[in-house]
Amino acid sequence: MPDTVLVLNSGSSSIKFGLFEISAGDPNLLCKGLLDEHEARPRLVVKSPAGEDLFETRRDAADADGGHLFADVLAFIEDRFGEHSLSAAGHRIVHGGPDHSGPAVVTDEVVAKLEALTPLAPLHQPRSLVPIRALAAIRPALTQIACFDTAFHHSMLPPASRFAIPRRYEERGVRRYGFHGLSFEYVAGRLAEIAPQLVAKRTVIAHLGNGASLCALRDGRSVDTTMGLTPLDGLVMGTRSGTIDPGVLLYLQQHEKMSAEEIQHLLYHESGLLGVSGLSADMRTLLASGEIAAQEAVDLFTFRAAQEIAMMAATLEGLDCLVFTGGIGEHAKEVRSAIGARLGWLGVRIDAAANEAARERISGGDSAVDVRVIPTNEELTIARHCAAVIRGRHLT
Repeated sequence: MPDTVLVLNSGSSSIKFGLFEISAGDPNLLCKGLLDEHEARPRLVVKSPAGEDLFETRRDAADADGGHLFADVLAFIEDRFGEHSLSAAGHRIVHGGPDHSGPAVVTDEVVAKLEALTPLAPLHQPRSLVPIRALAAIRPALTQIACFDTAFHHSMLPPASRFAIPRRYEERGVRRYGFHGLSFEYVAGRLAEIAPQLVAKRTVIAHLGNGASLCALRDGRSVDTTMGLTPLDGLVMGTRSGTIDPGVLLYLQQHEKMSAEEIQHLLYHESGLLGVSGLSADMRTLLASGEIAAQEAVDLFTFRAAQEIAMMAATLEGLDCLVFTGGIGEHAKEVRSAIGARLGWLGVRIDAAANEAARERISGGDSAVDVRVIPTNEELTIARHCAAVIRGRHLT
């Protein structure tokens, strides 16, 4: 009976999932879907790997809160793939803190430690734990495996990992962790497959989406990144500010009389593209808009991205390869073009026709930097980690 793993990737209002067969070789996707809790009647949609509709159901909001949609997922899997054995559920966990440099089998102790990290990722961490608790209630015997967005950056060392604050805080875990690690791990591996000559080169991966960050790679390992202690740091994002003068926060607290909770909400939910444009957090909406504020938001996004790519290049002492990934990085040709133009002084040249077609390689023949577009696949990365954990258990 072939082994499978159910992979769950929690977002702010929905959960993407995939069922992977892991019996032999690289995990093979059997179906994928979405648990959408944003609508008035939350729904479950399941599709084939090719995108064909397989199943859809809706629940009342009260039922969804009780974990019924997760029970619906398991019931569908048993009905459609009954000849397979569900060996584990794998979860994307945004913050792993200082203790997790690789996947971890979920226990009550692990959940307690992850819950304690909520102040460092208040928008993401609670959402990451929802499916763990729901599945534990439905299937207490099912192995659950946590895979961390911070783990890939554990190779990052001082000075890149350090804040310029008293060392006693660093000893308490206040350091730069970095995020989007599951995405960066996948893209780094894919780059090694399609262009092995670039593995030893100085590479920056730009994961650009509603959340956005950069990773500087040397020999396929993270040496620097733009997010720090929390997912607020670095680039301009959909509703998050990115890097901001700490004095702004003191001003808001002392002179605008805002509470810590109000400032947190401002930085996570009202800033970024939404705050600057006053229109939308969605890059597609802004690119289609003729409003000056929308254009200014896009301009700030590309300015800051180029600025921080240059910062990553300073860490690497040069730049040989730039990879775009994530929803914006993969689909917004205008954003790629604008960032490339701002990096012309670094030798970046983007071929207009290749960029328009979103080819895998979009750099021009005269470019000193190899520029690529590589779609990310966090779910496959999680499935691979789960397969390794399960196989390791079988060996022992």
